[in-house]
Amino acid sequence: MNDLDPSIFDVSSGKISGVGRALVLAGNLDQKTAEAIFSKAQTQNKSFVSELVDSGAVSSFSLAHTLCKAFISPLVDLDAINIDRLPTNLLDEKICRDYQLLPLAKRNNALVIATADPSNREAAEKIKFATQLSVEWVVVEFDKLMKLNASKFTEASEQFSAALLNSSFDEKSLEDPEASPVFEAAQETEIDDAPVVRFLRKMLFDAYAMGASDLHFEPYEYSYRVRFRIDGQLREIAAPPISIKEKLASRIKVISRIDISEKRLPQDGRMKMKMTADKVIDFRVSTLPTLFGEKIVIRILDPSSAQMGIEALGYEDVEKARLLKAINRPYGMVLVTGPTGSGKTVSLYTCLNILNQPGVNIATAEDPSEINLPGVNQVNVNEKAGLTFSVALKSFLRQDPDIIMVGEIRDLETADISIKAAQTGHMVMSTLHTNDAPSTITRLRNMGIAPFNIASSVVLVTAQRLARRLCAKCKVTLDLPQQALLDAGYKESDLDGSWKPYRAVGCSSCNNGYKGRVGIYQVMPVTDEIQRIILRDGSSMDIAEQAEREGVRSLRASGLHKVKLGLTSIEEVMAVTNE
Repeated sequence: MNDLDPSIFDVSSGKISGVGRALVLAGNLDQKTAEAIFSKAQTQNKSFVSELVDSGAVSSFSLAHTLCKAFISPLVDLDAINIDRLPTNLLDEKICRDYQLLPLAKRNNALVIATADPSNREAAEKIKFATQLSVEWVVVEFDKLMKLNASKFTEASEQFSAALLNSSFDEKSLEDPEASPVFEAAQETEIDDAPVVRFLRKMLFDAYAMGASDLHFEPYEYSYRVRFRIDGQLREIAAPPISIKEKLASRIKVISRIDISEKRLPQDGRMKMKMTADKVIDFRVSTLPTLFGEKIVIRILDPSSAQMGIEALGYEDVEKARLLKAINRPYGMVLVTGPTGSGKTVSLYTCLNILNQPGVNIATAEDPSEINLPGVNQVNVNEKAGLTFSVALKSFLRQDPDIIMVGEIRDLETADISIKAAQTGHMVMSTLHTNDAPSTITRLRNMGIAPFNIASSVVLVTAQRLARRLCAKCKVTLDLPQQALLDAGYKESDLDGSWKPYRAVGCSSCNNGYKGRVGIYQVMPVTDEIQRIILRDGSSMDIAEQAEREGVRSLRASGLHKVKLGLTSIEEVMAVTNE
């Protein structure tokens, strides 16, 4: 690779970028796949490297090692970098964010800059123009670069955070003498300089970098705290002085287009933040009046989660085949069930993304719509205005839809219209709150749906949970007595000595031994025999027994299989399946 002519990586020639050409020549990617990813990246206005890693075609580790050889550039592990010792003000923050760069040092008349794309000539020219210095690229792993960038460029905010944690922090430093008592959108320049704004920006960046799903801003009588929900668990991140609660709430309301004068009623809003040149994250904001001020919860809505592909969700091959077969039917109903926060929305949107083709008319009714998906007609339910799920469904049926997605079946009217739509040539997808797949059928029956309507319309039910994934760097095997494994739910045939469970340990790369989450699924097709049980009004236990005979794993069994694969721990499966 070191003898290759760098001109072959010229992005101006061919249908793929210099990075794509390098990967093809190295044998890491075939030409057709590279062109498809390059085309998708251009369509979505993303960088090729970002789309490449997000799609899972090449890992950040493999990409960095290939490019360092192809472009004859040094390879640096960012885990070994001390962020506090990195030089400041070497390069404009906007250039770093737009081109996904990190300046590491200044050497004579050159800047040493970390990048995941050393073929980016545009970035090199921009840096030379801005600094009058040449560029020396070092190659780093893309995911580590993004995480470090999110931390590095909030240094000013970190100083403010330290000040906030100091009990001597003066509330007057938050106030602008020229400003009115309430933040106004027109005063954006002054507001952007305020410490409270920098603090909010830091919290949002940190939450995204740490993989949080929600941010909680909670006022109490004598204290104020900020917590992030990471891998399903809340962790306290900051404890700013209580004196900032009003200004922080006002700032969040302004940018979320929420009425800042209303403090007695709950309100909902949305806002966006640009993380990089090609990465915009949506946030859903909910305010709640409490005894000592407004509690605000911000949910992070990453549109790329719907683009992950079904392989990334954790379905086993048999489960994936069952789901794909069901959603590709011309009509019928597919139901996804599980508690709040179990990933039902991501599963549904992943299915919609698979079905989202130019010749298909898709309509969704949600409360509210969380992920924007181009090509899908999305409707936000507004009960105050009279736009309920049932009203939206009736309108959908007059709009010639092929596929309908209902955010949740909550009442008999919505269930009845959904069933009829599934029986009249439409594919209907929705969610219910039940413990497992068999009890979903019973729940529909208890809502008042006739057994023959359920049997003739529902084609598949999938129940799901999210379990914390063991950290690959620090997990260790655990020696358990055979009886303990049998008590957990394993069968004698599973205990053949070829595997051992792992336990969480904890290291600098994870959260108490866990990093990320993995899906646990019970995918139950409604077969002819299950239809017969439904028609004779059988119980959920009858359905569960028949499903097991047909090879459908229970949630506990599915979770224990993930333990066997070394993805999670027995303790975590016990906690989330709760059988």
